[in-house]
Amino acid sequence: MSDRADHVGPAGGHRSTGPRHHGADPASVRAFFAPKAATWDTKFPDDTPAYEAAVAELRLRPGDRVLDAGCGTGRALAACRAAVGADGVVIGADLTPQMLAEAARAGRDRIALLAEADASRLPLRDGVLDAVLAAGLVHHLGDPAEGLREFARVCRPGARLALFHPIGRAALAARRGHTLTPDDVRAEPNLRPLLARTGWTLAAYDDSDERYLALAVRDQG
Repeated sequence: MSDRADHVGPAGGHRSTGPRHHGADPASVRAFFAPKAATWDTKFPDDTPAYEAAVAELRLRPGDRVLDAGCGTGRALAACRAAVGADGVVIGADLTPQMLAEAARAGRDRIALLAEADASRLPLRDGVLDAVLAAGLVHHLGDPAEGLREFARVCRPGARLALFHPIGRAALAARRGHTLTPDDVRAEPNLRPLLARTGWTLAAYDDSDERYLALAVRDQG
């Protein structure tokens, strides 16, 4: 791992943050995901190519610094490492320690820094990242605007953000027997102005059956 991680490292030298006391309930999030961690990768064995394609959309370059926010078991970390090379920095952050333990068990701690952290309060300095991948995350945040502002804080101007899911909203809702609602934060009419208010410009949007991918660019200044 490159020593460039020292320059990205968590503000104040800490690699985890405590739970928030407003918005999303971290305890509930952990309680939901913890029992699913051990079988997460085997439950979704065919998602790796979709994650690799999403990482490719970030246009990472050798030496870049990238965060997988809400990384779960870290299925995107290998693609991130391949893109940024040995001189780059890859960070996987997740709120659920059991997910991070599975990532480490799979050896992904050897290719990325793993941190237990709230996506809305990241233990990173301002402006240190070149890209953020957030897979299946933004609609779970208690305050999506707060999370998107936090991503903007830790990114340099011109950095790229990918909000991703390996299946589109309608297909996922049908699979789960749910109905899409107009207030879904992931819908383009809602997401575009939300990104604009939080330091991002929506650059591309794909909500097909095959995937959900919203790409945004960090505003200048």
